[in-house]
Amino acid sequence: IMSKKGCCDSVGECFFDYYTSKILVIRSRKVGTLNRFTQALVIAYVIGYVCVLKKGYQDTDTVLSSVTTKVKGIALTNTTELGERIWDVADYIIPPQEDGSFFVLTNMIITPNQTQSKCAEVTSICTSHRDCKRGFNDARGDGVRTGRCVNYNDTVKSCEVLSWCPLEKIVEPPNPPLLADAENFTVLIKNNIRYPKFNFNKRNILPNINSSYLTQCVFSRKTDPDCPIFRLKDIVEEAEEDFQTMAVHGGVMGVQIRWDCDLDMPQSWCVPRYTFRRLDNKDPENNVAPGYNFRFAKYYKDSDGTETRTLIKGYGIRFDVLVFGQAGKFNIIPTLLNIGAGLALLGLVSIKNFSVYISVTAQTMHI
Repeated sequence: IMSKKGCCDSVGECFFDYYTSKILVIRSRKVGTLNRFTQALVIAYVIGYVCVLKKGYQDTDTVLSSVTTKVKGIALTNTTELGERIWDVADYIIPPQEDGSFFVLTNMIITPNQTQSKCAEVTSICTSHRDCKRGFNDARGDGVRTGRCVNYNDTVKSCEVLSWCPLEKIVEPPNPPLLADAENFTVLIKNNIRYPKFNFNKRNILPNINSSYLTQCVFSRKTDPDCPIFRLKDIVEEAEEDFQTMAVHGGVMGVQIRWDCDLDMPQSWCVPRYTFRRLDNKDPENNVAPGYNFRFAKYYKDSDGTETRTLIKGYGIRFDVLVFGQAGKFNIIPTLLNIGAGLALLGLVSIKNFSVYISVTAQTMHI
């Protein structure tokens, strides 16, 4: 019984004991200088890097964003296939709306007056009907073979196919591009952002912008840095590209909008920053399938009911609007965490300096 009681008393004494650290004062100029220097480095790191540069006293949130665009401009073309023609936004913006991007038609290869009929396929050379299997459908071909070998021209025979005839022209896109005037088109980019953690909303049409200013401004870093209307040529040139060269085969441009906001400061300081760059590959040593293109058609019916179409292989520039950003606001929790981390580093400095002193002292006594 006494043994159990003694054991409980010992546990109780240990539980309710309170210990304090023993302070050892080392009178050494070298150790003292090293200690203060390392402490100063830690304090400079915590205050300068963690608190000031990285704003370690703030809680952060990433941006949520929505983007809509509206392109304006008119171009004039004069081609053999279409004659003199005016192109407006309904013609060259395909499709009318996309999610965070828009496409502007800048060049094209036109094959007019196609009908559902039979014609010779240029890529399937033959010498007799046996070379043309009836019903054969090549995924990279122009249609379904009829089983006949016909004259493609005076010297070459090829397999006949059921397709849209005459077949698409196999030529290089026009240079200079047909819609060269597209460089003067403008685009209004409307960007709404939100930081849900801080219940903060804003858009790139800032409060100081009114309707009259919006009808006449064009973005310029020197004169109109807040204007959300951009000339396409300016976007491409800021990415160190030439619009007319890029318009021949097409390409992909990135419009980058960055919202980095310090919400401890006035909200008027939270403004978008615009940068531009080309996103598709333009490596001269790897230029297979360059640019950006696709095909579409416009369909008609004659008075006798015959369906006709105009096939267009369109080249153009796709503009992707990419939104990035981070907001910060004072919060006591990250502040205390970073202060605690700094104090812990100061404690480690003292321990490290003491171990250095012991090591140096032991070596001196050994000598």
